[in-house]
Amino acid sequence: MGALSHIRVLDLTRVLAGPWCAQTLADFGADVIKIERPEVGDDTRHWGPPYLKTPDGADTREAAYYLAANRNKRSVTVDIASPEGQQIVRELAAQSDVVLENYKVGQLKKYGLDYASLKKVKPDLIYCSVTGFGQTGPYAQRAGYDFIVQGIGGFMSITGERDGQPGGGPQKAGVAIADLMTGMYSTIAVLTALTHRDRTGEGQYIDMALLDVQVAMLANMNSNYLASGQPPVRWGNAHPNIVPYQTFQTSDGWIIVAVGNDGQFRKFVEVGQRPELAEDERFATNPARVRNRDVLVPILAQMVRLQGKQKWITALEAAGVPCGPINDLAEVFANEQVVARGMQVDLPHPSGGTVKLVRNPINMTGTPPEALAHPPTLGEHTESVLRDVLGYSDEQITALRSQAVI
Repeated sequence: MGALSHIRVLDLTRVLAGPWCAQTLADFGADVIKIERPEVGDDTRHWGPPYLKTPDGADTREAAYYLAANRNKRSVTVDIASPEGQQIVRELAAQSDVVLENYKVGQLKKYGLDYASLKKVKPDLIYCSVTGFGQTGPYAQRAGYDFIVQGIGGFMSITGERDGQPGGGPQKAGVAIADLMTGMYSTIAVLTALTHRDRTGEGQYIDMALLDVQVAMLANMNSNYLASGQPPVRWGNAHPNIVPYQTFQTSDGWIIVAVGNDGQFRKFVEVGQRPELAEDERFATNPARVRNRDVLVPILAQMVRLQGKQKWITALEAAGVPCGPINDLAEVFANEQVVARGMQVDLPHPSGGTVKLVRNPINMTGTPPEALAHPPTLGEHTESVLRDVLGYSDEQITALRSQAVI
């Protein structure tokens, strides 16, 4: 039994931020009931290719994007625009500890599924709303998209190659980082609210916004600006105060070299058979290297291109120079450390095949998270949840299906 096996979560979210929170709770044993639109489901079910394949190589209806954020859940299809569907959700909320939703501000009120309405049927309910800009403020009614929030929240002003350099300009992250971090902060908020409820009996409302999270997660960059009044700028893969501390292209791939002191710089250029660079007064100390980076870096780039990625990594590690490869995902999942840590998990799927997923990265001795169940197919658990959780009869379920409520 997981640490949260006593908790039921009614998940009205879709796409990524909300589902990421719900999946994290589910990994620790929470019973997560995912409510989806009949025939359509979560938007990300259709965000392919790629799709999960059957054993004979045919595409299923399960997009890889959807699979990433929905394991360990039960899927129930309900038309919440219908009175009967709204009643089902209310009944499920009455049997739940947590409700997660990411509808536009005020949209669920017209269905009687907002916090004020559901609190009447479950006074100690914890209700978490996830939106782009929060429930208040001039942007509250705007739709929130991760990419746009990365721009508004300042992330892209410090991410990307330096202006004036080849490829210079703002750059988004390679994953929906505002969504993912909002999912993680929402998880913390829900767990905090659950602890408070267990101590006081009080539920509460949680207002999570992608923009708030994006601003907060800039961490020391925020502090740098607030202390100096000067907005930080993009440095690409370089460091503003240390040289060389950046990426280099080898003859067959890319590596990171993170020289932290003058001794490591000497070893770096010795491995590259350019020991004279460490004697050059322009490069002998880090302050000198920072001042002369535009001269030094092209020399080092030419030096690094003469050998392959693995040869550089082996030699630099032996010399005690901090370094690492820049792996593509094929190399990541073949990496001996990633394999040893068991980061890939394979679960059986109703398609007859296997769904390959990435495990929750938290490791605990007593109550570790587990990947136990495949991301559900659309409506896979509708009948069992209505029957087992709400006590609906077969006749009631048949009637609801005939009316397209489920």
